[in-house]
Amino acid sequence: MSRIARVIVDVPSRGTDRPFDYLIPDSMQGWLEIGSRVGVPFGPRTLQGFVIGLAEQSETPDIKLKPIKELLDLVPPLSEDLIELSAWMSARYACHRITALQAMLPSALKGKAERYIRVADPSEWGEREQDTATAADEPVLFETVDELDEAEAAIVAHIRKQQEVRMEHLSRKFAGQADTIKRLLQRGVLSETRSIRDKVQKKTVRTISLRLPEDEIRTIIDEFPARASRQKEVLAFIADIGGEVTMKQILSVLGVTASTVKSLADKGYIAIQDTEVFRDPYKDRHFKPSQPFVLTDEQQMVYDSIVQRIDSRTEGEFLVHGITGSGKTEVYLQSIQRVIEQGRQAIMLVPEISLTPQMVERFKSRFGDHVAVLHSRLSSGERYDEWRKIREGQALVAIGARSAIFAPFAHLGLIIMDEEHETSYKQEESPKYHARDVAVHRAHQHQAVVILGSATPSLESYHASRSQSNDEFKPTLLEIHGRALGSELPAVHIVDMREELKEGNRSMFSRPLHEAIADRLEKKQQTVLLLNRRGHSTFVMCRTCGYVAECPNCDISLTFHQRSNNLRCHYCGHAEPAPEVCPECGSEHIRYFGTGTQRVEEELAKLFPGIRVVRMDVDTTTQKGSHEKLLNTFRDRQADLLLGTQMVAKGLDFPDVTLVGVIAADSALHLPDFRAGEKTFQLLTQVAGRAGRHHLPGEVIVQTYNPDHYSVVHASRHDYASFVREELKHRQGLGYPPYCRLALITFSHEKLPLLVRIAENYVQMVKDQAQRLGWLGSLERFSTEALDVLGPVASPIPRLKNRYRFQCMIKWRGDMDVAKLAEFVSQQLQDSTRDKELLISIDVDPQVMM
Repeated sequence: MSRIARVIVDVPSRGTDRPFDYLIPDSMQGWLEIGSRVGVPFGPRTLQGFVIGLAEQSETPDIKLKPIKELLDLVPPLSEDLIELSAWMSARYACHRITALQAMLPSALKGKAERYIRVADPSEWGEREQDTATAADEPVLFETVDELDEAEAAIVAHIRKQQEVRMEHLSRKFAGQADTIKRLLQRGVLSETRSIRDKVQKKTVRTISLRLPEDEIRTIIDEFPARASRQKEVLAFIADIGGEVTMKQILSVLGVTASTVKSLADKGYIAIQDTEVFRDPYKDRHFKPSQPFVLTDEQQMVYDSIVQRIDSRTEGEFLVHGITGSGKTEVYLQSIQRVIEQGRQAIMLVPEISLTPQMVERFKSRFGDHVAVLHSRLSSGERYDEWRKIREGQALVAIGARSAIFAPFAHLGLIIMDEEHETSYKQEESPKYHARDVAVHRAHQHQAVVILGSATPSLESYHASRSQSNDEFKPTLLEIHGRALGSELPAVHIVDMREELKEGNRSMFSRPLHEAIADRLEKKQQTVLLLNRRGHSTFVMCRTCGYVAECPNCDISLTFHQRSNNLRCHYCGHAEPAPEVCPECGSEHIRYFGTGTQRVEEELAKLFPGIRVVRMDVDTTTQKGSHEKLLNTFRDRQADLLLGTQMVAKGLDFPDVTLVGVIAADSALHLPDFRAGEKTFQLLTQVAGRAGRHHLPGEVIVQTYNPDHYSVVHASRHDYASFVREELKHRQGLGYPPYCRLALITFSHEKLPLLVRIAENYVQMVKDQAQRLGWLGSLERFSTEALDVLGPVASPIPRLKNRYRFQCMIKWRGDMDVAKLAEFVSQQLQDSTRDKELLISIDVDPQVMM
């Protein structure tokens, strides 16, 4: 038996980012395992921790070890492979180990220590200070409640009745009596314990069942006295059902009270118990079963390549490059079916919650209750129960956004990332992991297969599949060039908005787009309209003095939202009423510039009276189930036009959509991001693919002020290969990924001069150390390791939430492992400053440069 547990405690700081040794109590022997969640004493506190190892002897023999206080789960929430994965993530992304561990758990299990107060046994009561009126020299022991004063007795009586009371509840119940409670604690009349409590508990339902054989119950019913007719009615109801029935069912159907049911239990006829149930977010939904489709020749070739690796149970990565509508999802479904037949499980990742409803419907129709759904719009309890279904083996397939990559499957056989190019697969908060990298590592652990699917693969993935490098990530490229239903890709028309302006059209809709929408309304066909900006107007400006409304906490203009008539910051959440006059000069000439989804919706109603518009953006999809409700409205033909931000650009499949319009195709082209061209091409290609997917031909109209930009031109031709060639030339010339690795370090502080000094000191330390190691130099040296440091400079958004921000970029080219680069970057940070107010963020392989 192991005597020592090595525990990572829930304190995300540099000094505690290591295992601590604790004694395993005899009562926990046989229960405590690697991956167990425990409550441990840490200084004066009780903290949550995770067991990452077991040992016979401590690595710190000179230190007296404390025992573990409590075991929080009988079944460890984390498996050994996830514990190992957390170590890899900590090294790969330069994050604390506890941060990686916490990312793997549903929020319901991110417990915290709470103080509980109980009445101590009288024999444990301590000594009371001698009262001045008492002549005896001996201290007085409290042996009964009667010896307490009135206030003390009331508190003790309340706690004794409850047996145990949370300190938070006690302080509210007896507000203003903190000194009395402290005095009782000091004297030992009350004792305090600390326990870890989860945010969400398992759900139970009160159920009723018969305690006697049915024939005996029938006899009892016949002999029931007339005065107990309600009890007889209840007993007959339970007997007729023949199994368990819920208390809620009895009370609602029969209209009786709970005391009537309890009377039957007191007589020994029935048993009342609390039965655990799983919260099912789809319990009221019926999914019509579906059968596999016959694959096209191209789909079959892709499927055969994947299944060959699945059947041999050898790990591998595939990049499935299939045009929009090529039937990649059917390949996913049949590959998952093959894995399930082998007794293994699968994870299906989607980039956004908006894609989940349609994907859930397809998967539930194919695999039924074997599917668990994990995404942030479910309640904490629902997510917890879906997670438990996976851990307990009741689910074979998990669907969700990036965090679903941590689904606790024991026999993982397949991981699929749909729309693998999406930047939302990269978490922007610590741990700043990319789901693609985690998926590849998990596949290595389980000898599983990874499928990355996209009509517009990321340049990193595509280049890795075509290069001759020895990188760990080297997927096999599989391509599908035709649409599954035989339809043609839609014709794409580029409209130069500069020419529209010259012709006197100042509307946000070009003449071709206006005519096309009118034509679809007449034909009873549907339209998808993309504008990658929410809100009504991008900014508010005074035409008299030039004042622009800005966020007081961030260096960013406020966005006008018409429905609430306020200005809102999309970074910190600050909101204020829209001004009627200029705060600077008092002028009434306030104008709303720019175009947001709210304003487009308003203009559509003016130009096309009676048009039915469904708007999908962050503002309209905050409530639970809102994505599904809005998409169902559009699918059921209750709307003519679907207007939205990028959430409508991918994954959606509606047969009657024949027109796609893009309002401002170049809105992302001028962002300070080397991927701006790639993101624009991907967005245009993806949204264009929503049109003409079935029997009706499609058309796409792209409005832009940059009609000659190569990303717009190649997207209009559905020409991914030409775009890649041109984009890679730019990347190679500038020394950006996929020709190097990046690490973005962002410093933030409330004091700007101090921040600048710290950032400059750090950059100099990095350069000095790189020079000593022989790494500093031009990235044109392909054969050896080379490191270059850019900055420090003010971040593109230099102030957020009243904190100034500076950043530097480290470029790396060479054979060095990424974890080694992360270690090098973080090591210099440890030596640079110890200012407690300084916040430092390390982002390895960043996707967002803002």
